[in-house]
Amino acid sequence: MASTGSKFTIFRWLCTLLGLIFYVGDIGSDLLLSVQYFRNGHVTWAALTLVFVLIASVCIQMFSYAWFKDDKKNEENDKDLSTCHLIGIHALQIGILTRYYQLLKKSFKALCSSKTQEEEPLRIFTLATDLSMLRMFETFLESVPQLILQVYIILEHNHRSNLQYISMAVSFVNIAWATVDYRRCLRRSLPYVNEMPSGIPTAVYLSYKVFTITPRILSLTLFIMLSTFSTLAMALIWLVATIWAFVENTEFCTSRVLEHLYRAVVGFILVFTFFNIKGENTKVPMTLYYIFIVCHNLAAPILLFLLKPESEGTDYFLPIIFFILLSNSLGLGFLGLYYSLLHPRRPEEDEVDGMEKRKPEPKTRLDRFLQI
Repeated sequence: MASTGSKFTIFRWLCTLLGLIFYVGDIGSDLLLSVQYFRNGHVTWAALTLVFVLIASVCIQMFSYAWFKDDKKNEENDKDLSTCHLIGIHALQIGILTRYYQLLKKSFKALCSSKTQEEEPLRIFTLATDLSMLRMFETFLESVPQLILQVYIILEHNHRSNLQYISMAVSFVNIAWATVDYRRCLRRSLPYVNEMPSGIPTAVYLSYKVFTITPRILSLTLFIMLSTFSTLAMALIWLVATIWAFVENTEFCTSRVLEHLYRAVVGFILVFTFFNIKGENTKVPMTLYYIFIVCHNLAAPILLFLLKPESEGTDYFLPIIFFILLSNSLGLGFLGLYYSLLHPRRPEEDEVDGMEKRKPEPKTRLDRFLQI
């Protein structure tokens, strides 16, 4: 049975509500933290905290508006959402909240109705997958940079506050939640792949992502502590990843301008974790990617020790080195375990990150989403 044929359960409805709470909590805690920094005279920190929120919000609102317009042309969207309404809600930066409202409303009606049409679960899962994709964009454009910034402030400037810790905790939970929720939503929305099982496979996949993204955050923080000019090297990594997206010739958006923005966003995500951007065989690119990432992660504490030897006397240096080593090892271990034993695939399916060897030509937006 295709994953899209499954019903939208009460548990999934509650998970959607929980995702909304995480989203609001993440944005709200960062905004409060920005205000706190400003009141304490840390204008630069306040500005950076706020900038990350605004950049992520503007980007995802642009994609959300474009997808609403595309769906409206295909008569998949609510007819009461006129172009003026769409412009208004996205100009007010509440497009994601509108999507949450629509999903919660439609799925609740489906749960309460005893005569749900066959196409209704597919529509609901499509809404959920669109939302999960936007949430993942927001996570890597806002939550991950926020974590790097806050860890840098704590380690380099020894500035700590309860609100800081709350913001970091919510951002971390948001990263874990958005990554796994996107993976599960996408797989159950595509008819030619098996749905991702819950339980151990989901836990292992989550562990793989968490234990590879976390040392990435710490190593990039150490590079910034070594020199703020290391951000130029990060920009170079982003540029290379973006060029790869251009070389792969992604065809995700109907607008050329948005397609370029999409490739830039994908490039930014690839700075922190690997995604299959076209649903094709990625064994070699993934292997090369993680070889580079591990080497880059390990280079951070080594260079910090050689070029800034006074850091060795700090209370954080050895624990961070140990954690980077352990977390990288665990992350790659969970990666190998997941794709060798737990990855949902059919008997005839080729090892192409979960996609069949002869995958249908992309017909909908879902078919063009990041695949891993």
